[in-house]
Amino acid sequence: MAEARHTLDLLWFPEAAERKRGRRPGLTVARVVEAGIALADAEGLEAVSMRRVAGELGVVPMTLYTYVPDKATLLELMLDRVYLAMPRRELPDRPWRERLSAVAEENRSLVAEHPWVAELPANRPPLGPGLMAKYEHELRAFDGCGLTDVEIDAALTFLIGFVQSSARTAADVRAAAARAGETDVAWWQERGPVLEMVFDQHTYPTAVRVGAAAGEAMGSAYDPEHAYAFGLARVLDGLGALIDGRASGDPRR
Repeated sequence: MAEARHTLDLLWFPEAAERKRGRRPGLTVARVVEAGIALADAEGLEAVSMRRVAGELGVVPMTLYTYVPDKATLLELMLDRVYLAMPRRELPDRPWRERLSAVAEENRSLVAEHPWVAELPANRPPLGPGLMAKYEHELRAFDGCGLTDVEIDAALTFLIGFVQSSARTAADVRAAAARAGETDVAWWQERGPVLEMVFDQHTYPTAVRVGAAAGEAMGSAYDPEHAYAFGLARVLDGLGALIDGRASGDPRR
């Protein structure tokens, strides 16, 4: 209970928490959190440790523990901080698909800027001001859709789950290209002639036909932008069926 209370104090009342534990001149909880975010953005979540963050701040690790008790708490504070800083578009008078598309794009931009966000578990989010501002904003995108509160929460989880999955895959594609030092287009151009020799269109007629059509349309076997646009449209179509069902009074939809 005391540990949970301390974490909530750091999320909601960081300055008061610092006064209780003593303060090193020039060092604050906010600076510790910002250093953690910068490290995660530059090198990934695996690079974040209390020792490494302390080194980035020029202090010994024990000093850091007087501000943030452990790595788990630091990650909560980092996540809540980027949630709080997210740009949010207010679209109260726009159609629901446009509002949900805006929510999706906001979350996609967040993961693109901070890829480590998608690696953190979603079942125990940071219960801070950033999360609450984000959650309130996103729930309001469903105003007027006729869904129950439970359905709104589930629909939002469904939408953001798709976005995070799509964003993680896009990040993996970019990272693989960076490691290989070549784009997907160059990779496929080099291997295309070899594949043509081994891919028998009589043995694999569907794979050859569909693969050729997709490759010609997208320039590679996978295009993150196309996958996102196609997937988001299907997610919204599915939610549209639920919303239309509620509007028509059909409890089965």
